[in-house]
Amino acid sequence: MAELRWQLGLYLRLVKARIRSQLQYRLSFALDLSGTFFITFIDFLAVVVIFAHLPRLSGWTLAEVAFFYGTANIAFALCDLIVGHLDLLPAMIRDGSFDLILVRPAGSLFQILAADFTLRRLGRVLQGAAVLLFALSRLHIVWTLPRVIALATMLLTGTIIYACIWIIAITITFFTVDTREIANAFTYGGSFLASYPINIFGGWVRRLLAFVVPLAFVSYFPGLLVLDHPDPLRAPAVVRYCTPLVAMVLVLVASRTWGFGTRHYRSTGS
Repeated sequence: MAELRWQLGLYLRLVKARIRSQLQYRLSFALDLSGTFFITFIDFLAVVVIFAHLPRLSGWTLAEVAFFYGTANIAFALCDLIVGHLDLLPAMIRDGSFDLILVRPAGSLFQILAADFTLRRLGRVLQGAAVLLFALSRLHIVWTLPRVIALATMLLTGTIIYACIWIIAITITFFTVDTREIANAFTYGGSFLASYPINIFGGWVRRLLAFVVPLAFVSYFPGLLVLDHPDPLRAPAVVRYCTPLVAMVLVLVASRTWGFGTRHYRSTGS
């Protein structure tokens, strides 16, 4: 516990220093932030275009799809903010700089996560929040304490699920040197799939999202609980409450996978 508190305190100090350095050039930061916001907003415009030609998509209204889109994108943007620089791992392995991390007293994963904190990625968080506010303004949700807790929880657990999937996918790099594209297929590609109700996809994609790469637990299943919407797939009602359990299991799997990868790391050989 003391070690965890020490690492958290160190991480917060490092993040604070990086935020302070990025805010030294405020105009540049503002342009980067607004650019990220508007570029990612184009994705949601595609959803709006779809609904300009049909009133419902597999039984879902624009506001309901916007709810899934907003929650999934907030979770992914927070994950990208915290662990997105794991994409640097293939380059670190190729040039041997990962060896330096292994000889330091702190954990290797902690050091990589603490190595960067790109504040402009908050633009995507704001974009997801804007879409979510739009959805909530159009939906007629009877807010109760359990639903408020469910909405807050799904944003947290969604971030954890994305982060764990990112760690598991990038660990393949220890064995194949450069597989960032494979990792991106599960992270950025997975973010796209999790932004929509999974019943709009084919059967094998639904099974992939529910049982193999559990992105359906980011927004779809907990979202059904918040929206009080019947599940078109007729999954057991208890599944809507399983997202925290899925997140905890993924944390364990990601930790073991990263440990397995670092134990079998053999350096660059140069």
